[in-house]
Amino acid sequence: MAGGRRAAGLALRWGCCLLLCCAAASSLEVSMPAVVEAEAGGTARIECNFYPPGNGSSTSISWFYMDRNNRVRLCRIAGSEILEENVDYKGRLSVGEDQALSISRVTVQDARTFVCQVGEGSHVMGENQTRLHVYKVPEAPEIVASSGGASVQSSEIPEIARCVSRNSFPPPNITWHKNGKQLQPEENTVKMPFTLTRESSGLYTVSSTLFAHVTREDRHSLYHCSVHYWLRGQRRTAESRRVNITVFYPAEHVKLQVVPSSALVKEGDDVKLVCEADGNPAPVFSFFKRGLDDIWHDLSSLTDTSSGVLNLHDVNKNSSGLYRCQTLDLDDMRQLEKDVELVVNYIEGVRVKMEPSSPLREGDSVRLSCNAHSPLSLDYQWRDEKDRKVAEGNQLFLSNLTFETSSNFSCKVMAPSVPGLEQSKQVAVAVQGKPRIVSISSPLYVRQDEVVNLTCKAIAFPRPSVHWNVNGTAHEYVENQHIASNLTVRVSHDLLRAGAMCRVSNALGVSEEHIQLLDQKIPESKGVIIVAIIVCILVVAVLGSVIYFLHKKGKIPCGRAGKQDITRPEARKDKIVVEVKSDKVSEEAGLLQGANGEKRSAADQVGRSVVVR
Repeated sequence: MAGGRRAAGLALRWGCCLLLCCAAASSLEVSMPAVVEAEAGGTARIECNFYPPGNGSSTSISWFYMDRNNRVRLCRIAGSEILEENVDYKGRLSVGEDQALSISRVTVQDARTFVCQVGEGSHVMGENQTRLHVYKVPEAPEIVASSGGASVQSSEIPEIARCVSRNSFPPPNITWHKNGKQLQPEENTVKMPFTLTRESSGLYTVSSTLFAHVTREDRHSLYHCSVHYWLRGQRRTAESRRVNITVFYPAEHVKLQVVPSSALVKEGDDVKLVCEADGNPAPVFSFFKRGLDDIWHDLSSLTDTSSGVLNLHDVNKNSSGLYRCQTLDLDDMRQLEKDVELVVNYIEGVRVKMEPSSPLREGDSVRLSCNAHSPLSLDYQWRDEKDRKVAEGNQLFLSNLTFETSSNFSCKVMAPSVPGLEQSKQVAVAVQGKPRIVSISSPLYVRQDEVVNLTCKAIAFPRPSVHWNVNGTAHEYVENQHIASNLTVRVSHDLLRAGAMCRVSNALGVSEEHIQLLDQKIPESKGVIIVAIIVCILVVAVLGSVIYFLHKKGKIPCGRAGKQDITRPEARKDKIVVEVKSDKVSEEAGLLQGANGEKRSAADQVGRSVVVR
């Protein structure tokens, strides 16, 4: 019996050894990546590499995926063909030459574990698995600043901004930043709640709202949010745009100024008193002016309480004084105030004194003195009626006066320290005297029965009158101290003989001038000579033209051989005859000469004909 037991034990050992050897011979190594990443909508490629012993022509591959703890068949592959396919993946699977499985149009639901099982016949020879990670890069975060702003006096933590990022997988994180520095949650100071939403597509939408207390300095602060996600093992970040929020804070300082500068304000200007406070929103503004009784008078009716500008139009010296701007913050009812002194520069009481003040006559002298009152240093200028500068200083001395120097002079008073501040005063310097005739149209050449204009021009003050001793139509023109009279008359025999008299008079005297009229005649002998010269010139011109014409037609041969006697031609129809006659032999005899320069007698020239062939 003992021998039988030993034999049975030996047989069992040999059987176990044989079974282990057979199992070792039938197993193989399957190599797969631990993780494969694919973007949603793209294609995921999962490799399955194995090394079968001997001939692997009968080897098959089966793919599974894990659903929770259950293994679900995906497909079975023999060679390069997919023999069985899961309904959920139908049309999305393909196999490459290297037996790698490709899944197209990847969705976030494909983020699971896939198993590759290699077998031969009904025997499983080896398997391995890969975890498929599906990602979707989130959209750039969108930030919206709080439309209501934030107050530094708020007891609750005010909302600053909201941040949203859509269509991401897996869900990202959101962080907040102020002026480039990341914010961290602080109790009763900073809060940033986070919301995660999974859409029907399986993608995630994340949002966050920033709550934080603010200070006056935060009116310039810039806020933004960032979205952080993982891609291919690396942490990536996408940032939003920077936003600024409206911060409300009470005013701490008030500034009141005069526009333009108070030192340059002059009478007649439009002035603005501009009051500015550094609070937000702007407070309510009120304006006051201190009177002579030290009582402040309210000027708010002259301005808009929200603008902080007091407009003063056409100011004068009475507008000078102390002004006050007062602000009221409606949140905490706090008041601030600021004063400014307005100085209106002016010139007044411009007076011009003339010495002597009695009426002036030609040859006299006069002194003009100008004075004015102003708190500023003044300059004086004298100008004539054409606005030309004639002198500087507050006095003007005029000597040896004549009617021509009579004019309107103006004293111009200026304040050099205030551009544009000036006043003027005019004075008339009138020189009196009897009339003085300065121009007449004499002598005047006329013809009898001709209509002519006789002119007489005089100067005087007071204004004189002009009279003529002949009848006609008179027209008068006055310019300053001058008076001119034009008389239109017909020249008669008596007027030609006696001439005309111009008489100018005023209360101080009379002046008279005689206009001589001369008969305008042309001597007869001179007229005859002129007519004769004109006739001779015409004759010479006609002769030259005829000879030139015949020469061009070939009627006159050239050269000495072609000379002909042109003094005694026979009258024929083919000849041209030019005849010159003169009725006044005595006057033309000296004008016509022969070719040799000798003078010819009048008898030779009268009735002579020149015939040209």
